[in-house]
This record gives sequence, C-alpha cells and structure tokens, in this order.
Amino acid sequence: MILKQKEKDAITELQSQEKICVEKYHRYKEQAKDPELKTLFGKLEQEEQKHYDSLEQVLNGSVPACDCNDSDGANYKPQATYDAMSQNNDKQSDSFLATDCIGTEKFVSSEYNTNVFKFADAALRKLLADIQIEEQNHAEMLYKYKTANGMA
Repeated sequence: MILKQKEKDAITELQSQEKICVEKYHRYKEQAKDPELKTLFGKLEQEEQKHYDSLEQVLNGSVPACDCNDSDGANYKPQATYDAMSQNNDKQSDSFLATDCIGTEKFVSSEYNTNVFKFADAALRKLLADIQIEEQNHAEMLYKYKTANGMA
C-alpha cells in the first residue's frame, strides 16, 4: 500500500498522539496510589503501544488485521479501593490522573473520528475505526474506575 502525503501526515499525527498516550499511562502508572488504577494504567499503556505499532505498520506499507475489541469497556468491573465519602490525598490524586486520562481518550478518539475520512483504503479505515472504539473503551474503563471509587 502506498500512502499519499496527506495520509502519511495524518498517520504520523495519530501515531504522535499514541506515543503521548503510552508515555502518559506509563508515568501515571508510576504515580497512581491505588493498585487497581496502577493495573488499569498498565493495561492501557500496552493497548496504546499496540495502536502505535499498528500505525507504524501502516507507515511501512501494510495494514495489520484488526479485531474490534469493543467489550473491554463493558466487561470492566473495577474493585473499589476508596470509600465514596472519603476525601484523602491519595484519592484526590488518583481521581485527577483518571480524569485527565478520560480527557485524553476523548481527544484521541475524536482525532480518529475526523481522520478516518482521509483514507480511501477500506482496510485502513477499518483499522482506524477499530482503534477509535478501543479509545472509547479506555475512557469507559476509566469512568467506571472513578464511579466505583466515588470520584464521578
């Protein structure tokens, strides 16, 4: 597959967003106080790395197969660590990290939604749509974490 320059530019921009997500989840995993949130951040870091790697394959001329993983958000059932009524520093810090990541996921998801229309190749559009759904799942998982811990 040969990409046009505007397509390369779009993939490169999406890939830069994925790199930021990988870095953010890695750093936030280290900063999180709650082991449940650390685990979630670690999982999301790995998934964002897969997105980055998939986009790298596209830049190298091939579109990887995708399997729309639309169940992670629906199936995620976090264990509550914080009491709904407590307002300690660890809870406030973890709430900030999760909220910030929800905002990031919303932004990245919207970037995929906009950029998918720049491509004629159906397999590539499917890959981008698949990644967008996974980004939405990430936000849903983070929101469920916040809800379970009295942060939402």
